[in-house]
Amino acid sequence: MNIGEIARRAGVSRSTVSYALSGRRPVTPETKQRIQAVIDEIGYRPNAAARALKEGRTRTLGLVIPPASQRLTDMQLGFVASVVEAAARADLDVLLSPSGGDHDRSFERLISGSRADGVILMEIRLEDERVTRLQQAGLPFVTIGHTAHPHGTCWVDLDYATLMARCVHHLADLGHRSIALINRSAELIASGYGPAHRAQAGFAEAVHQRGLSGVEVPCADDPGAGEECFEQLRERHPEVTAITTINEAALPGIQLGIERAKISVPRDLSIAGVAARHWAEGFRPQLTAADVPTPEMGAHAVELLLERIAAPTTPPRHLLLTPPISLRDSTGPAPAR
Repeated sequence: MNIGEIARRAGVSRSTVSYALSGRRPVTPETKQRIQAVIDEIGYRPNAAARALKEGRTRTLGLVIPPASQRLTDMQLGFVASVVEAAARADLDVLLSPSGGDHDRSFERLISGSRADGVILMEIRLEDERVTRLQQAGLPFVTIGHTAHPHGTCWVDLDYATLMARCVHHLADLGHRSIALINRSAELIASGYGPAHRAQAGFAEAVHQRGLSGVEVPCADDPGAGEECFEQLRERHPEVTAITTINEAALPGIQLGIERAKISVPRDLSIAGVAARHWAEGFRPQLTAADVPTPEMGAHAVELLLERIAAPTTPPRHLLLTPPISLRDSTGPAPAR
């Protein structure tokens, strides 16, 4: 289905359809509504890559990443790689731009300097000033993650609340009555970091539904913090028989703490979480987890952005992913007390 067929069905010229999709020239509301009705009826999606290459000024996409002072986690690096690879398949370049602190000027140059045809924004807060700024600028953008009020924006995200709740329900089904959540850092939680807050919400709701005892512990994104967090958790909450986590960067430290305490997993302690597949399979024993589909998420973000560049007036789309929990060897029946 192409623009010519849309024009025929709507009773307008091809150029009118093109203007309605691109917003390059004004089209009357009545005509735009008639064209949109045809598009909705036939499920038309523009050839985003072709349109972006034809109409884009720079053939470049901007990717906003955390500042260099914050070591990127493996998952963040995975998103960067997946966006770059997906853009390359469309013959587009990617301009990396840090944001936060002293790097806000770089973000502003990316927006106002005509350096990119569109922007992908990572690490989204519930209230994110960068999203507001992009909306004000009118530059096509897509977020990996979403704000507390995501209507009217394009985004790709994991359903952290549902995934964390599924982990809790799985552990409760195995008989565990006291479960801990090892979350991201206290600083990220305080800043309104979306995944951390949604994991909190899903954990709390599932714990309440199952009548369990729940403990939440913040943890920085590195192995040393993971080991320290695990040791403090065992010291302060010895009743905990199962752990859930979204902090994959802390997993090596958690494993080291388990080994030093001579704890057997899953005989003495069960662990489940949300992590990239190679992190889950590298844990010993292999981690029961919702495997984060990083390559697919980056590719979907690029696809959505190319759609916005090609047809900025079409209704925004989003994609909320809930990958299944892969049952591996780190979870088992609760130990007898």
